[in-house]
Amino acid sequence: MRDVTPATPESPTETKGAQTRRAILDAAIERFGRDGYRVTSVADIARDAAVGGTLAYAYFPNKEALFLAAVDEDAAAVIRDGLAVMGETDRPDWQQSLIFTLLAAVERHPLARRLLAGLEPEVTERVLEIPALAELRKAIAERLRTEQAAGTVRPDIDAAVIANGVVAIVLSLLMSVVQVGSGAAATYADDVIAVFAAALDPVTRSPGG
Repeated sequence: MRDVTPATPESPTETKGAQTRRAILDAAIERFGRDGYRVTSVADIARDAAVGGTLAYAYFPNKEALFLAAVDEDAAAVIRDGLAVMGETDRPDWQQSLIFTLLAAVERHPLARRLLAGLEPEVTERVLEIPALAELRKAIAERLRTEQAAGTVRPDIDAAVIANGVVAIVLSLLMSVVQVGSGAAATYADDVIAVFAAALDPVTRSPGG
């Protein structure tokens, strides 16, 4: 079963409508992740969520809107794990930790995994537009600026540009692992970390060099 991580913690004050929407979205993530967009119907999802057959349309205007909301939510759950790593300010190996944390998270989130595997080609490019990715880019840029101030990252790089590049590299590695197999992580992870080190580490010059 999928490890469901709600977008926000449930509370006694959460409305019944919010709970219903959450149930529909969770059921959509599970069903779309398992069976795909084409063969899944809104009726299937409503049945899985234990709500009336047409109630889903009160929250999502059509199947496509429900699918895109499910994609954004499942991908955001993966990225939240990565953001947690970025929040650990005492972790010097954050690049490596970020990669392996996201790899592990993708295994628990079927719809995000399906998208990265290219099984929904009509919306694969949606990966780049997931709102939570902007949060990850921002967190990486802020971490780089902090390390620049501390002298552990090159001062001559643009943190925002490098953050975009880090996210692009990590996404490429995630797609490779999902499509080729976990061996890709073992094969390329150290090389990717070496690329990060070469791009980020301050240049040490010998005396007189």
